Amino acid sequence: MTNINPIKELSVYSSEDYERIAQAIAFMRENHLSQPDLATVAQYVHLGEYHFQRLFTRWAGISPKRFLQYLTVEYAKSKIAQTKSLLDLTLDVGLSSPGRLHDLFVNLEAMSPGEFKSGGVGLQIYYGIHDTTFGKSLIATTSRGICNLHFLDVMNAENAEQILHQEWTKADIVRDQQVTQEICDRIFNTSKLTSGKPLVLFVKGTNFQIQVWRGLLKIPFGSITTYKGLSKAIGHPNAVRAVGNALGNNPIGYLIPCHRVIRESGDMGGYRWGIERKTTIIGWEATQANS
Repeated sequence: MTNINPIKELSVYSSEDYERIAQAIAFMRENHLSQPDLATVAQYVHLGEYHFQRLFTRWAGISPKRFLQYLTVEYAKSKIAQTKSLLDLTLDVGLSSPGRLHDLFVNLEAMSPGEFKSGGVGLQIYYGIHDTTFGKSLIATTSRGICNLHFLDVMNAENAEQILHQEWTKADIVRDQQVTQEICDRIFNTSKLTSGKPLVLFVKGTNFQIQVWRGLLKIPFGSITTYKGLSKAIGHPNAVRAVGNALGNNPIGYLIPCHRVIRESGDMGGYRWGIERKTTIIGWEATQANS
């Protein structure tokens, strides 16, 4: 029997599969004290026990019960402590080696102030809507790099182009699934993401937002920090609220990993694309980092 590599298989999952997995994770978290068994969770997402176990294990690489251990407050606090040491090292000696790994395959380029004010005049943006590891997403790119990655629900998937027009009021926006499919395949296949030329991210934002987003790129895969920890790491220890606002305006989900920032209490905090999705991404990254 051939073993299934969960990372390589992820991109073939439909958004419906993801929704069931996310619902199951939310249900397990809400009912963790009673520790619902596999049959109960499967019934909650309207699947047979065998089918659900197979679906979840292919997606996460581990069983639902083991996955849940990565979503406890105790685990979150232990990862916060580990990441603090890494970010302190970043402050002392520049970019730490774990952060450097991410920097090697994701580069961030910011628009100039003049370009920012122009609203995208002369810019051509190609976009597509794709099923991904973490649900349906809108991916948009330009000749200078990826400019947006938004996770979508059923309602805003119908208004994807309008979402882009709101952010790039004067750009020429064209749907091209072929262009963005190649990007999608690389982003959500870890073996491809870490090989070849770095992905370039092309973003617009204030100087402070850019600084925060660059800081996020230094948080290693599978790690977790706090709003206060990130504020300190970028040299603004008293700007916790402003950091939170910058995270809420992150235009490129997952690649700029704002999901790795939670509250010091171990609570997930906010997330532009929904707490359930944030929880799911954090848990999935933990399973891959610990496998």
